[in-house]
Amino acid sequence: MTESSPRDRVDGMIDVISSAHDLTDLESKALVYRLRRVAHHMETELKRELTRYGIELWELELLACLRRAVPHHRLSAKDLMAQMQLTTGAVTNRVSRLEAKGWVSRELDPADRRSVLVTLTERGLDRATQVFATKTEAERTLLSAFTHEQQQELNAALRTLLISLEGRHP
Repeated sequence: MTESSPRDRVDGMIDVISSAHDLTDLESKALVYRLRRVAHHMETELKRELTRYGIELWELELLACLRRAVPHHRLSAKDLMAQMQLTTGAVTNRVSRLEAKGWVSRELDPADRRSVLVTLTERGLDRATQVFATKTEAERTLLSAFTHEQQQELNAALRTLLISLEGRHP
């Protein structure tokens, strides 16, 4: 960063701790701080936008996971747990809440009676479809500080990081 570059809150935090860390550590810390702050801003704004539609972000994310599960819009509870990075108990709780709204149904997997399959209902698909455009517009607005090329570069860099953390996925 040059002297004329604009500063953000993270620069101030890094200034305070700079004498206790080497340059490489400071760069890593700054990046983690910024990623956390950006994620917080994104989640807060998306939740605010979705409130107008009476749907919570986690609800839409679960419905979206099922919507992407083609052709039957069905996933096992274990797959939902992996995709949403949740515990078994959290998936059970969330599926129960969406089942009460009529947005999903669950049944025992006929191939493995120990496993539960969660299916998106027509009502759930309709509800999600109503608000997908709002979420997409909010995401577009949140990232409008970047050009399309910058978004591609950032996406590539973050993909590299996620692969190192989670491994490759088909």
